[in-house]
Amino acid sequence: MKNPITYKGYSAKIEYSDEHGCLIGRVSDIRRSITFQGDSVEKIRQAFEEAVDFYLSDCAERNEVPEKPAAAREVVRVSPALYSVLALAARQEKKSVNEWLAETCKKPNDTED
Repeated sequence: MKNPITYKGYSAKIEYSDEHGCLIGRVSDIRRSITFQGDSVEKIRQAFEEAVDFYLSDCAERNEVPEKPAAAREVVRVSPALYSVLALAARQEKKSVNEWLAETCKKPNDTED
């Protein structure tokens, strides 16, 4: 897709479903599965924008930080065991792993050498 549709920093992958006889879209570059459909370009764009707006408002209601598209974030790879420890620490503070890690890294070092 040369010119993907975008809205509020999110992009969508759109395909035609012969089985359903309509266009089916999915928000790209985030782990959360956000899908939508429409039977015209105008309706698929409207459905995409509504899906993104719903996702953002749902995150706000839950006090969750919405995922940013992959192009807008840096990726750090860690072992599954370390990720489990990070996820547990973040969950205890009701934060995402990224939010918890960013805040923890910004804290001044409390120990002296």
